Amino acid sequence: MVDSSYYLMVATFMPLILSPVVYFLGKRNGINITTWLTFGILAISTTLVIIPAVDLGSGGSYQEVFNWSQLGHFGLKLDGLSIPFAITIYLLSTIVVIYSKPYMIRKILLQYDQVKNSSELEINDAESELYSFKDGKPLSSLISSTDQKSYLNSQMGLYYSLYLVFAMGMLGTVLATNLFEFYVFFELMLVPSFFLIAFFGYGKRKRTSLMFFFWAHVGAVILLLGLMAMGFLAGGFDYDIVKANASQIPQAWIAVIVAALVIGFGVKLAAFLVHVWLPDTYTDAPTPITVLISSIMTGIGAYGLIRIWIELLSGPGNYTDYSVYVSIWGVATMIYGGAMSLMQKDIKRVLAYSSISSMGYLLFGIGSESVLGISGAIFMYVTHALGKGLLFMMAGSIILQTGTRNMDKLGGLGGKMPYTAVFAMIGGLTIIGVPITSGFMSEWVLFNGALQNAVVDWSTLKAVSFALAITTTILTSAYILWMYKRIFYGITPETLKNVRESSKYVLVTMGILASLTLILGLYPDLFYKPIIGYVENLYDNSNEIIPVKIKPGIGQVDEKLTNNTQPSNVAFPGGGELQRTQLMSENQVGHSNTI
Repeated sequence: MVDSSYYLMVATFMPLILSPVVYFLGKRNGINITTWLTFGILAISTTLVIIPAVDLGSGGSYQEVFNWSQLGHFGLKLDGLSIPFAITIYLLSTIVVIYSKPYMIRKILLQYDQVKNSSELEINDAESELYSFKDGKPLSSLISSTDQKSYLNSQMGLYYSLYLVFAMGMLGTVLATNLFEFYVFFELMLVPSFFLIAFFGYGKRKRTSLMFFFWAHVGAVILLLGLMAMGFLAGGFDYDIVKANASQIPQAWIAVIVAALVIGFGVKLAAFLVHVWLPDTYTDAPTPITVLISSIMTGIGAYGLIRIWIELLSGPGNYTDYSVYVSIWGVATMIYGGAMSLMQKDIKRVLAYSSISSMGYLLFGIGSESVLGISGAIFMYVTHALGKGLLFMMAGSIILQTGTRNMDKLGGLGGKMPYTAVFAMIGGLTIIGVPITSGFMSEWVLFNGALQNAVVDWSTLKAVSFALAITTTILTSAYILWMYKRIFYGITPETLKNVRESSKYVLVTMGILASLTLILGLYPDLFYKPIIGYVENLYDNSNEIIPVKIKPGIGQVDEKLTNNTQPSNVAFPGGGELQRTQLMSENQVGHSNTI
């Protein structure tokens, strides 16, 4: 049994420690041991994250703290913000392990053919010929030589070992309690994802991986400057110290720090104007890795904005003065991503620009200056992960079964691949925001909060931003439904007459994500209770940020709260009333050791 004081420590570092074991066992014993060992490691780690999260209920926090160095303490913390991010990261990572197996077997065998033939073929529609003769056959029939089997085992071992480090870096980022610790984990996301694209990607994968690394690293360096300034001027790098001493940071530095944070996290979010790295990365990365980058890694930029900017620096002029510009930036990102999605014929490229648009929703919610707007943005991270994860899995399924991702060469696959079609529709409706999917619950709360804030402030700029943002949902519906029609309806091309449904590995994992988005659509309290409790505490602890409250069950603006006013309850669709909770409670665990 794991000591209850080490749940998060084990969950975070077990994948890193065991990643070399996965590589060597996979290289020696084959792909089955590699796949199921990786799955087991992440399943156990996910459970260790969920256990303390369940104990917290709708409020409080769980924290493991260790003595570290002159830079402060090493800590891992679960609260209303990190819970949805951490659970989503590890849950998706665990599920995609299974999805990866059939996809990466064929991808690696294709690369073996290229290496054997000394070919640098860019795999675009040429992959149809290379995939078609292999698809649908058992593994034994795909491997024709000992060298081929050895190459497959070695590459699968490498893939899953990098995969574990990638997942670990994402989790550590959202659990960190120290600025330096946060940055270390933030960079740990970058390194394995760079190698996963460079080793296993499509097309000009080396060039794409370098572009991805360049943009991500530039954003990270700018972010580092802001984090260092925060730590030095606040007298420490621990979150608690920075938050307690934020008022001592000279105002002349605030604008510089905020700019560094917004640009650094904006690059991670692939917001408009700093999105250049995303389309090629999503298109050329192997689809299972695209699922992770799109659904869970990119959105971590939103986590950083909330945790490090709003929570740690929220004070007079530190958030309110800039929030409306973040909101406008979000609207521009939504519109640009949606418009570009309509112009694509490559499935993965449609979804790549769609992800840019989705990140715009998160930025818009963060800039809304309201409890409901920010809460909706946090929940949007979860719903985007489920919906976009489903759609990218659909893209991978189409590639496996047809050998192409060009929609001009597809059509009528609904009858050939009915389960894939159903799961893809659920994913599409989640992104659009249709009841009873989780996407509806996130968009409803997000837009509700943004509208309330615009009405209370009588701000024309905020009202126009809201109108443009809500109109963008029509654009989202257009490109999702247009893509779906071109793939699953119409006349099936002669070359695809013999296409059949994907393997059980693909269908089961898609089915799990589809079920989760429907469950959260019906029971949003599973995440909304801790989320809204956390965001309300952000407003309580700020002298500047003033939340918009609504009367339970009415959904109309009630009043603005000041620090001396007793709060009313918050009502939201499907959630009923939510009582105020304290950020730190008896559930907090403090454990001190020396590392």
